[in-house]
Amino acid sequence: MTRIGIIIGSTRPGRHGETVARWVYDIAAQRVDAEYELVDLLDFNLPHLDEMTPPSLGQYTQPHTLRWAEKIASFDGYVFVTPEYNHSTSGALKNAIDFLYAEWNNKAAGFVSYGSVGGARAVEHLRLVVAELQMADVRAQVALSLFTDFENFTAFRPGPHQEGSVNMMLDQLVAWSGALAGLRAGTTMSTPQSSA
Repeated sequence: MTRIGIIIGSTRPGRHGETVARWVYDIAAQRVDAEYELVDLLDFNLPHLDEMTPPSLGQYTQPHTLRWAEKIASFDGYVFVTPEYNHSTSGALKNAIDFLYAEWNNKAAGFVSYGSVGGARAVEHLRLVVAELQMADVRAQVALSLFTDFENFTAFRPGPHQEGSVNMMLDQLVAWSGALAGLRAGTTMSTPQSSA
């Protein structure tokens, strides 16, 4: 069965990310199209990228990198739950993504964001990042506003329509995760041979 990791993309004390991600997980857990798992960056305690070689070479040496790679490799797709900090995603999430390469390839990515403008600009940056990692990002996203989906900017109270937004994003994410399974299995199309 398709496995989807719901990644909590903030490590800041007092973060909203855990509450938002658990809400996404609770909605996802009612579905029968995939297995869903919460992945908390805090549980991996990743330092600033400290590998000697580029991740694209796959020569990981640090125990924390190997543990992170094993977890990420176990999924077929991901929901990135991200805050918006200064028109972008969190440094912690970007750093965690940057640790790896092949583990992300040929998988699908969906986004749940939150911020004063729904975290939309954080997602725009993440779309560029995941494209470089050969991921397929789905169009539907969940944008949570601090003004309308949080009471007094702190207590998470998503509007009733947001559950539909989550399910639409998950529909696309699961479909794309399945569609890319052949690529992950190494059954890519052959390259035409030159006649020269």
